[in-house]
Amino acid sequence: MSKYPNHIAIIMDGNGRWANQKNKPRIFGHRMGVQRVREIVKFCRNSEYIDILTLYTFSSENWMRPKLEIKTLMNLIKSTINNQLDDLIKNGIKIKIIGEISSLPTSVYNKLNESMALTKDNNKLLLYLAINYGSRNEIINAVKAILKEIINNNIKIDDINEDFLEQKLYTYPSPSPDLLIRTGGEHRLSNFLLWQLAYSEIIINKKYWPDYKISDLKNDIEKYILRERRFGKISE
Repeated sequence: MSKYPNHIAIIMDGNGRWANQKNKPRIFGHRMGVQRVREIVKFCRNSEYIDILTLYTFSSENWMRPKLEIKTLMNLIKSTINNQLDDLIKNGIKIKIIGEISSLPTSVYNKLNESMALTKDNNKLLLYLAINYGSRNEIINAVKAILKEIINNNIKIDDINEDFLEQKLYTYPSPSPDLLIRTGGEHRLSNFLLWQLAYSEIIINKKYWPDYKISDLKNDIEKYILRERRFGKISE
């Protein structure tokens, strides 16, 4: 097992609080956060050991935010994908969207599907974007898919195990994240990859996402390298 993380997941928290500190509207923080995404994606793509990056972009709970902020966020997601799509294709980055994107505005839904279709053969970096994503809902959908197979007599109850359930998750067949980074200082998972993060190392970074730079990512990776992952075993 490599001492370096192959799959990194990030909860990009703190855009709004960062903007509030600067007496700016919250969307200003989100726009600055997009710049950080570009830099981090580029670093991971050029890394010799990172193959997968998963970014918590818009949660299923984010719909409770003010309508104007949601509308602006949807437009920001669409414009960012549109502006970066050529670079993503050129740099071999494969986009996969996880979440209930059918509930998004049609123009956003279409742009996300286009990005997946145009990058499906890329192999330099797999970039998961969790949009309208909630892990509890993901697990419920996995259970429903399994129940349908039982009803249709495709499987028996005793066929169900961890591997079988994982095959029904949005991230299959990718390995679970080695490292989860949450910016903004909060100590919670916020309904993100609850199954997949069972044995991931977790690092909480106090910096808000717009202030989180490549040097911070390198430092957090160094912290990860110093940890011992035992998966329930003992050091010996």
